[in-house]
Amino acid sequence: MKDTINRREFLGRAGLTLAVVTTPCGLEVFALGEADTEGDSFSPSALYTITPDNRITVMVSRSEMGQGIHTAIPMIVAEELEADWNQIQAEQAPTRKEYFDPPQHTRMVTAGSGSVRNLYEHLRKAGAAGREMLVQAAAQKWDVPEGECQALQGKVLHHASGRSFSYGELCQEAAKLPVPENPRLKHKSEFRILRTPVKRLDIPDKVNGRAKFGMDTFVPGMVYASLARPPAYGAKVISYHEPAAKAVSGVRDVVRIDQGIAVCADTLEAAWKGREALNVQWGQGVRPDLDTEKMEQELMGLLEEPGVSARNDGDVTAALDQAHKRLEVEYFLPYLSHAPMEPMNSTVHVQSDRCDVWAPTQAPSRTLETVKNITGLAAEQIHVHTTHLGCGLGRRAMTDFEEETTLISKEIGRPVKLIWSREEDIQHDLFRPANSHRIQGALDQQGRVTAWSHKVAASMFRGGPDVDGAAVSGLRNLQYQIPNVSVNYVKPDLPIPVTYWRSVGNSHNGFTVESFMDELAHAAGADPVEFRLQHLTHDHRSQRVVELVAEKSGWGKPLLGAQARGIAVFAAFRSYVAQVAEVSVDEKTGKVKVHRVVCAIDCGPYVNPDTVAAQMMGAITMGLSAAFKEKVEFANGGVKSANFFDYQLLRMSEAPEVETHIVDSDERIGGVGEPGLPPSAPAMSNAVFAATGARIRQLPMTPERVLEALRKS
Repeated sequence: MKDTINRREFLGRAGLTLAVVTTPCGLEVFALGEADTEGDSFSPSALYTITPDNRITVMVSRSEMGQGIHTAIPMIVAEELEADWNQIQAEQAPTRKEYFDPPQHTRMVTAGSGSVRNLYEHLRKAGAAGREMLVQAAAQKWDVPEGECQALQGKVLHHASGRSFSYGELCQEAAKLPVPENPRLKHKSEFRILRTPVKRLDIPDKVNGRAKFGMDTFVPGMVYASLARPPAYGAKVISYHEPAAKAVSGVRDVVRIDQGIAVCADTLEAAWKGREALNVQWGQGVRPDLDTEKMEQELMGLLEEPGVSARNDGDVTAALDQAHKRLEVEYFLPYLSHAPMEPMNSTVHVQSDRCDVWAPTQAPSRTLETVKNITGLAAEQIHVHTTHLGCGLGRRAMTDFEEETTLISKEIGRPVKLIWSREEDIQHDLFRPANSHRIQGALDQQGRVTAWSHKVAASMFRGGPDVDGAAVSGLRNLQYQIPNVSVNYVKPDLPIPVTYWRSVGNSHNGFTVESFMDELAHAAGADPVEFRLQHLTHDHRSQRVVELVAEKSGWGKPLLGAQARGIAVFAAFRSYVAQVAEVSVDEKTGKVKVHRVVCAIDCGPYVNPDTVAAQMMGAITMGLSAAFKEKVEFANGGVKSANFFDYQLLRMSEAPEVETHIVDSDERIGGVGEPGLPPSAPAMSNAVFAATGARIRQLPMTPERVLEALRKS
C-alpha cells in the first residue's frame, strides 16, 4: 500500500467532488474519478469539493486581478448548490487541462470579459447536480421520497419530521450516486445569492496583507535579476563591461539572452547597480528617426492607401454621391500604455526534471507552453503558480516577462526573481496601438444615415497578411442600421509592439463611431439621443440602455451653469452600455471638468451588482484617463515616456461621480470587465461639443487641444 496520494485521489476519497465537461451533446456533469478521461470527447474540469467538515471549496480557473472573479465563480456554484455562503472558500486552480476553458479546453486564459459569460452555464449545472445528489442521498438515508426533502443553505431538510443533514454529513454517500444528466436550474425568482451584493472573498486578505501577488514571492536560494534592455527598437549590443558589473557587491552572474543582458544578485539594489555598471553601448536600432511626430504622420498618411476590405454592404459610393448631406472627418488616437500598478515580474526555478513558475499571469496555459518550449520539459513537469495580479488589462496575457526569467534561471540553474522597474514597464510595454480613421457619412432628406464609409489604420493585434478582426471590432458589426456600409483596414509597418488593452479594438473604435454618430446628429439637426434611437430600431438591447440612461441622467433637462451633456452607446463582449457625461469647460484655460457620468448596462443575467457597478466605475475612470491624459511619446527610435511624471494618469481628485443602472435582462449573458470603456471617451467629447461647439477628433483632450478646437469652432 502506498503511503502518499495525489490531490485528485484525496478529493475523491474525502467527499463529493463534481466536474463538468462539454460534449457534442451539451454539458455533462460527473463525480470526479468516475468519468473516462482517456477518450477524445472528454476534457474534465473539476469545479468544487464538499468535505465532511462542511467546507465547500470552489476551484477558480480564472486569474484574480481586481475584477472579483474569486467571488463571482463561487457565487454561481453556491447558488445552484443551495450552499451556505459562510462555508464557501475559493482556491486558485492549478494549470492543468481539467481547468482549461470550455468548450475546447485548449487554454486557461482570463481575457475578453469571458470569465463569467463562458462559465456561467457550466457552473450552474454543476452546482444543481450536486444539490440533487445531496437531496437524493438524504432521502435514501431517511427512506423517504425525495419530494419531501429540501436543500437549503448547506443542509437537506425533511420538514415532516424536522430532521436535517448537513452537506458534510451527506457528501460521501452523495459521491456514490449517479450524476443527474439534466438537473433543474433555479429560476431567478429563487435566487438567494446571485443578483445580491455579496462581499468579495479576496478583499480581507488584500487589506490585511495576506494576499500574495507576484512580487510577494520568495524562494530559498533565489537571486534577483535586472535586465539591460535596448533603448531603441531593434538595437543590438555593441559592447558592455561584464567585470565591472561582477565587481559590484552581491552580484553573482551576468547572463546574455536575446532580450538583453541580465545581472543576477543577492538583492534587487545590487542587481540594479550591476546593470548600471555594465555600461552597455547600443546600436541605433531599426528606425532611429522614429519619433511621435513621424509616427502620427505615417499613420495619417496611410488613410490614402486602399487597404483591405473588412465589410462591404450595399453601394456606399453611390449613396455618398446621392446624399442630401455628406460629412467626412478624420480622427487620431495615440499609443497607450497598460501601466498596471504592479509592474511585470515573475519568479522561476528551472531544474533538470522540474520547473516552477510563480507569476501574476492572465494566461497560465500560455506561460506553461512558453516554459515548455524553453526548457524542453513535459507539461506535467511544469508547475505554474498563479498569484494575485496587481491589475492586468490584457498586458499580463502575454508571456514575455516570464520568458525572460525562465531563460535566466535555465542559464544559472537557480531560482530567479525578475522585477521590471516602472520605467521598464512603460518603455517596454506592448501598447494599445495608435490608430487613424477617416469616416464618410451620408444623410438623406429625412435625416437618416444612408451610408457609412470607415477606413482605419492600426497596428495588428495579431499577425497575418489580411484584416485583423480585433482592430475592426465594432466596425464590422456596426450596431446602427445603415443600408450601405464599407470598412477598410490598413496595416502600418512600425516596429512598436502592441497587444490587447482593455476592450481591445473597441476602445478606439468606440470613440470614433460614437463621435461621428454625434457629428451626424448635429448635421441632421437632431437630438443625439433621438438620432441614435432612430437608427437602433432593430436592436432592442441598445435601445433599452439608451432610453434608460437618458431617463436616469435627466436628458433634456437644464443643468447648472455652463454644464452640458454628451451621450454614447456601444455593444461589446455581448453586453450593451450607454453613458451620459456631464461636463463643464473653462474656455480660458481649456480645462474640462467631468461632474457626473450616468451609465446603463444590459449584460444579461448578472451575478453580483456591486461587481458590475465597480467594473463600470473602473472602466469609466480608465476611459476618462485615456480621453484626457494618456499618450506614449517616442524619440530616437524608442519610447521617450518613462514614468508617471510624463505618462499622466487620471487623479482621484479628477474622477467624477459615477452612477450605474443595471437592466433586468434575461438575454444572453455578456461580459462586464471591458464593455464599460468604449462609450466613455466619446461621451466626454460629445459633452464638450454640447458645451462649447468645439469638436475633439484627436486624443488626449488636453487643455491645449481643447483651446485649439475652440479657436477653430
